[in-house]
Amino acid sequence: MMNEHESIVTYEEAVQRIEAVGLLPLAPLFPEYPSLSSITPQENWHKDNELDPWLWRSRLAEEGIAAYGKFLKKKAVLVSREYFPWVHRLLADSRVMEEQYDAGLLSREAFKLYEIIEKQEGIDGRKLRSLAGFGAKEDKKAFDQGLLDLQSMCAIVICGTKEKEGLAEGKVAWNSSAYETSGCWMKRQGIEPFEGSVADASELLVQQLEKHTSAAALTKIKKSFAIK
Repeated sequence: MMNEHESIVTYEEAVQRIEAVGLLPLAPLFPEYPSLSSITPQENWHKDNELDPWLWRSRLAEEGIAAYGKFLKKKAVLVSREYFPWVHRLLADSRVMEEQYDAGLLSREAFKLYEIIEKQEGIDGRKLRSLAGFGAKEDKKAFDQGLLDLQSMCAIVICGTKEKEGLAEGKVAWNSSAYETSGCWMKRQGIEPFEGSVADASELLVQQLEKHTSAAALTKIKKSFAIK
């Protein structure tokens, strides 16, 4: 039986682990369940080199190894390309976004952000915030909440990071997350959407998780997906 808690050091090992466990939170999220931070050396984080797990999350998304976003409990999670169609089926509404907005399921802010992302797939967060009119300091909370809402319903994914453009020589700025609609990301990565029912997606997900997940962890994961 695979030891999903065994420590890893390289990006290649991270790819293998995500493919094996299917769901890998960035930070501890479920009891008795691994996270990227719990299985990697803490001294390797934020070193800006090839062994830095903080950089892997964007590369994993860019290379189509895993979808990345705050999908569960408002926390960042990596979802393997095998699992993501099931996760998307469980979290996403089958109606188009305009219908969801009209039904009161989506805030005005989230809908506005989605429309911009859909028109400019892969847009970086700084540009998105500016175009959406959330540039003021007091608007940041609404901007962040809109992005969180869209990720929690699997409408969008974080597809990578982008460096800030137009910086003077010698100036440094944090890279900005880039956003893409889930449908576009899946199509671009050659991932077919799951055509079965929510019940079918639940069954397939649980069947896979049962192979390597403790009962306590599985109970919490099922609850986060609203699986009975």
